Amino acid sequence: MTYIPSWPVLAPRSLLGHVPARSLPFPLSAPRRHSFYVARGGIYHLVRALGCADGGTVLMPDYNSGAEVWAVRAAGATVRCYHVGRDMQVDLDELKALCDLRPRALYLIHYLGWPQPVNEVKILCRERGIPLIEDCALSLLSEVEGRPLGTFGDFAVFCLYKSLPVPNGGLLVQNTDGPSALNGLELRPCSRVSVVARSSELLLMWLRARSDPLGAALLRGKRAAGWTLDRLGVARHPIGDISPEFSTAGYDISKLDTAMSPWCAGLLDRLDYQAIVRLRRENFLRLAGRLKGRVALARRDLPEGVCPLFLPILVPDKAAASRALREHGIEAVEFWNYGHPDADGQAGPDAAFLRRHLLELPIHQDVTTAQIDFMAERVLRLDPCA
Repeated sequence: MTYIPSWPVLAPRSLLGHVPARSLPFPLSAPRRHSFYVARGGIYHLVRALGCADGGTVLMPDYNSGAEVWAVRAAGATVRCYHVGRDMQVDLDELKALCDLRPRALYLIHYLGWPQPVNEVKILCRERGIPLIEDCALSLLSEVEGRPLGTFGDFAVFCLYKSLPVPNGGLLVQNTDGPSALNGLELRPCSRVSVVARSSELLLMWLRARSDPLGAALLRGKRAAGWTLDRLGVARHPIGDISPEFSTAGYDISKLDTAMSPWCAGLLDRLDYQAIVRLRRENFLRLAGRLKGRVALARRDLPEGVCPLFLPILVPDKAAASRALREHGIEAVEFWNYGHPDADGQAGPDAAFLRRHLLELPIHQDVTTAQIDFMAERVLRLDPCA
């Protein structure tokens, strides 16, 4: 059976052999960056450093994962949502009106690799004296006008493990001059058990993509080992844990000062970033070409510089479509079925539409051409009602 994982997997070749010297791209080369275990740690400490802990307002999009809203709320700030359209673009007129309310910061999400009108938002923030925070968690390695996303705002946040085969890692980058917003922050090392557990899972996913029976069996064994550790009370740091209540172990404020693992930093030096961007773009174009005119594509365009995270499609019943693809070994991603409950009341109809119908297909650097063709075939066979 074919197995196509949602996220990049860790290939053994990434661990072995000589790696030719190459320069790291932004944000890995940014001179003023802080590395966290997960990105929400950087968001939390940034919002506190900006002086929002007294209830200051942060403008945030109503289409969000909820994790970033949780981090801003946990830092003591108030969230005021602005609307995002079905095209996942912001409304500049609404942003201008909301900026009259004197928010302490404006939080801008670049969705799935495609840029927001960031130059216009940057000018707006500069005119109003509002710090701009770019959320590039879904847009690592993307550029607009030859300039990396995350270099326009005063600050930028990245989630490395969504785009790269690493077990953890979030980055907070400061682009402006002046004292670091996070001077004096001391981070704690993450647990080795957490790093080993996630790294082994990524390796086994690589194996499963090549031998589904063997890889699936070993992954079941790995999960049984995790269950045993839970029973023994061995704490780990989760990643990607988004639940409706936002109350799992990853939402413990006392753990937000956990650093990215040194193992993760070592892996980052071994990756070929130009190849990652090229392969993602090639996979996107091939899959989009196979589905064009027969499936509703949420994004058909692929401007120069965009490094797509997924191929987003629109389906009537997201859960049913995801389930049908999973039965054939395709791990589609359901971004984002719900947001943070504190912001739900501010969500507009377009955000609700995206939560109901937007399904993401994997096109990352580890998906082969044959797997892209297989995925296209299975998507075209989906029940029209799914």
